[in-house]
Amino acid sequence: PDWSMLLAAITTIFLAAEKQWTNLDWKPRRPDMLVDFDPFSLGRFVQDGLIFRQNFSIRSYEIGADRTASIETLMNHLQETALNHVRCIGLLDDGFGSTPEMTRRDLIWVVTRMQVLVDRYPSWGDVIEVDSWVTPSGKNGMKREWFLRDCKTGEILTRATSVWVMMNKRTRRLSKIPEEVRVEIEPYFVEHGVLDEDSRKLPKLNDNTANYIRRGLAPRWSDLDVNQHVNNVKYIGWILESVPSSLLESHELYGMTLEYRKECGKDGLLQSLTAVASDYGGGSLEAGVECDHLLRLEDGSEIMRGKTEWRPKRAANTTYFGSVDDIPPHPIYIYIYIYIYIYIYWVGSSCSGSSTTMSRTR
Repeated sequence: PDWSMLLAAITTIFLAAEKQWTNLDWKPRRPDMLVDFDPFSLGRFVQDGLIFRQNFSIRSYEIGADRTASIETLMNHLQETALNHVRCIGLLDDGFGSTPEMTRRDLIWVVTRMQVLVDRYPSWGDVIEVDSWVTPSGKNGMKREWFLRDCKTGEILTRATSVWVMMNKRTRRLSKIPEEVRVEIEPYFVEHGVLDEDSRKLPKLNDNTANYIRRGLAPRWSDLDVNQHVNNVKYIGWILESVPSSLLESHELYGMTLEYRKECGKDGLLQSLTAVASDYGGGSLEAGVECDHLLRLEDGSEIMRGKTEWRPKRAANTTYFGSVDDIPPHPIYIYIYIYIYIYIYWVGSSCSGSSTTMSRTR
């Protein structure tokens, strides 16, 4: 064989492989190499500064057994976007979304109603884009609206709306919106909602009407927010505590309407009640399933009523990343394959040449 040609081919392959390796983005960049735009910063304003947009990456610790983000993860991202919206317009003062005039009057925002519709849950590694804005709601309320999209495709994943009212932080009683506070927030109102209001009355469950009851739910210190009561997202996890495991395994939550009736402090001890409203026998049904929920203190005081809607789960992928055939080989491995092929070809040519020489000698 021609040794010079073989050596040149091997050298070319390794130089190309080295170039590919050095182009990999695995080394930490110097500060002067970083770009100015940070897709995971506090966010930015769109549509004349009235809608706030923020991106989030779904982390490995935010997904569940189905390899998709949990409903609590989505709700936390919605809440984070809302607070950053208030912060970026300069109205975030000493409190969880309280404006300067609210702080002067010891007022805080509390949610009274939440409605969520999930079209599809994002998966680990997906980047989601959350839009949020506020709309008026009667004389003494405000609505917070959200769109959650797949950042890559623009597909709408989740739509949500909520109603907020004011409560005095010291007396823990609801309050009217002072005119000074209204002047602060009205310039940011947008007359556009994302969901038609679910006007269905949510029933009050009791021990006789509930199919499943989970007792002894106690708030942890980490469940409290800066307003010294349990964060509203935690309530969602509590109502799911009494959902039958067979339903959790065969269906996924896609619709949710919640009515918050009383705050829960650090010393509360709760019970979670669930009634399966549809004809569900515990199997994997093709039809959807509806459930009614009640979260109450042990003394019977209502904390929250809720209604959830469930649909059969989509066919799960065999592996999170798809089949191995779906993963394209890295260019480095292509060069290694080429090198091995050349080496095998060269060895075969050498053996063939040796055999020919021996035959001629004989």
